[in-house]
Amino acid sequence: MDKQDNDHNWEELKYLSGFGNDFACEDVRCPDSLPEAQNSPQQCPYGLYAEQLSGTAFTCPRETNKRSWLYRILPSVLHEPFIPVKSDYITNKWDNEEPNPNQTRWKPFLIPDVQKEKKDFLEGLATLCGAGDTRCRHGASVYIYGCNSSMENKALCNADGDFLIVPQHGQLRVTTEFGRMLVKPEEICVIQQGMRFSIDVDQPSRGYILEVFDNHFVLPNLGPIGDISIALIFKHLTIYLFTEFFYPSLFFISSIHLLAWFEDRECEFTVIHKYQGSLFQSKQILCQIHIRRHVHCLGNCMSEFMGLITGKYEAKEEGFQPGGATLHSMMTPHGPDADCFEKAIVEELTPKRVAEGSLAFMFETSLSLALTKWSLSTCERVDKDYFKCWSSLKKHFTGLKIDDQKHS
Repeated sequence: MDKQDNDHNWEELKYLSGFGNDFACEDVRCPDSLPEAQNSPQQCPYGLYAEQLSGTAFTCPRETNKRSWLYRILPSVLHEPFIPVKSDYITNKWDNEEPNPNQTRWKPFLIPDVQKEKKDFLEGLATLCGAGDTRCRHGASVYIYGCNSSMENKALCNADGDFLIVPQHGQLRVTTEFGRMLVKPEEICVIQQGMRFSIDVDQPSRGYILEVFDNHFVLPNLGPIGDISIALIFKHLTIYLFTEFFYPSLFFISSIHLLAWFEDRECEFTVIHKYQGSLFQSKQILCQIHIRRHVHCLGNCMSEFMGLITGKYEAKEEGFQPGGATLHSMMTPHGPDADCFEKAIVEELTPKRVAEGSLAFMFETSLSLALTKWSLSTCERVDKDYFKCWSSLKKHFTGLKIDDQKHS
């Protein structure tokens, strides 16, 4: 079918079921175009060219070996020499900006106005943060896309890694070498390394992308509920690899109570942090602290990038908006804002629905993500008052003061 088919045909697309399975399909207009009993016969049916797209090393063990055979009218090697395409906002030069360990929040990223400029998916890509090296095949990048027009006579082939695309506003009509898929907000799709694809839109669109350089995306482990869990492969619809279901991030913390004792007087002091080889200082308040299990603060050994698709995020109901994002770098403290904390410690502990009507997601990595110039300044979406959402946290400690203990 022509990729400009109407909405009705896109809505009726049929998908294969599974993730990481082996699939085979052929164009119904050319029956028996798939060779029988071999991948690359002396002569392919219909005079086609056999071509392999490898997803792993040729000699990988069978259980991890990934490859696809395609049968083309003309081979993909038939092209003119590559020439550079200028892109102001796509980068993997992570050392261009000073390291920034601060909690970072972005207001909703802007969608380009079609009356002012036309931007397709590729032209609307901007690197937000990342780490690693595509040449060494280790690392990851996070992108924001904002577009208002379709890719015309143009396709994209990512030789660096896999794309996981998360639409937030506007559906995407994705045409790949393996078939087509319609991806709406609250759905995600994976396009693997080396696959050519083009994206059409029918309205201004915005979303997030995670790119990984190391390996391919896999499903999470089944976990304690085993084979009845939501991570079953039939839950995922595929033209080659296509995920229809979107899973909100779940957080678990052990029942640890921390009681830190200091002299009970407010006194500022400076804490020095080492981050990405640079030193930073921040003012701290010396105080008595009791962290409760049910509303906790975090200082993680991983970096957490979070976006909001729809609704309100209960830990920060006001400032965190759909189409925006947050980044909490490794070992940078963060957690529910002051309003959320104060409500949570006094509310009645009864069963209730959490975050109803809301959908958020998280990209979590052990890498230390560096911010780009676009994310820090060019996009003009950084919420410079983000840190203030914790500034009204107050002491709730009820123990005796050290001075009172001395006189008792």
